[in-house]
Amino acid sequence: MANALYDKAREKFLNGAISWSGDTIKMVLVDVADYTVDLANHEFLSSIPAAARVATSAALTGKTYANGVANANNPTFTSVTGDPAEAVVIYKETGDAATSPLIAYIDNAGALTVTPNGNDIPVLIDTGSNKLFKL
Repeated sequence: MANALYDKAREKFLNGAISWSGDTIKMVLVDVADYTVDLANHEFLSSIPAAARVATSAALTGKTYANGVANANNPTFTSVTGDPAEAVVIYKETGDAATSPLIAYIDNAGALTVTPNGNDIPVLIDTGSNKLFKL
């Protein structure tokens, strides 16, 4: 699977239900052994089984956008334990997994597979032209 946006996220950006600059945006490390991505039908964080959610970042900071490209400061997942993670999902945090919209699925970012050992896991956002993602 290549990095991609969830279809419902595109709709939510267009109708104003997701504000990159105004909403709380987080990342979740995902164990793909417990989650099969469905970009067309998965809409909320609850679509990703709890067992597949290895760790959640704090809210992204330094969020910017220009020419349809979303960017942010490099986040860190702190004191991560659990299953290996092979993907990162970006989502809008609402406080309820059933209403927190999924935004982007990233599984093609260099050496993304990580095996947690209790240490922090930093995420280095691409410095290329598409940064985190491009609408």
